[in-house]
Amino acid sequence: MPDGNPDVAALAGLLANRSRAAFCLALLDGHEWTVSELAGYAGVSIQTATEHLNMLVGGGLLAEERRGRHRYLRLAGADTAELIENLAARAPQRPAPVRSLSDANRRRSLAHARICYDHLAGTLAVAITDAMTEHGLLAWEAQEHGPRLSEQGIAWLVEQGIARDPLPAGWHPHVRTCLDWTEQRLHLAGALGAAFYRHMLAAGWMTRNGVSRLITLTPTGHTALHRQLGIPEEALTPADRR
Repeated sequence: MPDGNPDVAALAGLLANRSRAAFCLALLDGHEWTVSELAGYAGVSIQTATEHLNMLVGGGLLAEERRGRHRYLRLAGADTAELIENLAARAPQRPAPVRSLSDANRRRSLAHARICYDHLAGTLAVAITDAMTEHGLLAWEAQEHGPRLSEQGIAWLVEQGIARDPLPAGWHPHVRTCLDWTEQRLHLAGALGAAFYRHMLAAGWMTRNGVSRLITLTPTGHTALHRQLGIPEEALTPADRR
């Protein structure tokens, strides 16, 4: 391989192991995990987990911080989270048996609304992106460059308290999107996706379920999203994905 070419094979090799891939998917929740927590999640020994995590840190996919005797791991940044989510969207889905009703409900809820590092993902996130487009808040004139906020969209963000007023005249920031691995469609990511997600949490529209990636839409959020963006009922409720 000529000098200076990116070593894509080395990066791919970091994820060519189910335990290492499981660690990265777990860390999409945006939290820090200890080695023992990740080991338990992947079903491997702490020694094995440590070896795998050292590889991921050395390869730049994870960052670590030591506090006393504990070692805390997290994704290296939002760009790494986007990489993992995009890979998950393109990866073949491994069938897994449903062992209980609670397991089925969890999978259904995960597909409906979950955290993707710092923004919302799932059916609900795609529905929000669609609704903002239908209401003229997002413009997709040049889809190869992604959407942008319209004047109406900027005014709506200010009205909601998501963006501060006044904003620079003619300000039309590029809006980043992320390919949703369950829906195979785009949802809002980047600074706008993160700001909207923080707003929904602060406004009580949704809550996080402990340390998991699951997000629960509250009755207040249900009403607000339906009233303000016209999101249909079927998108506001986890669907049966049999």
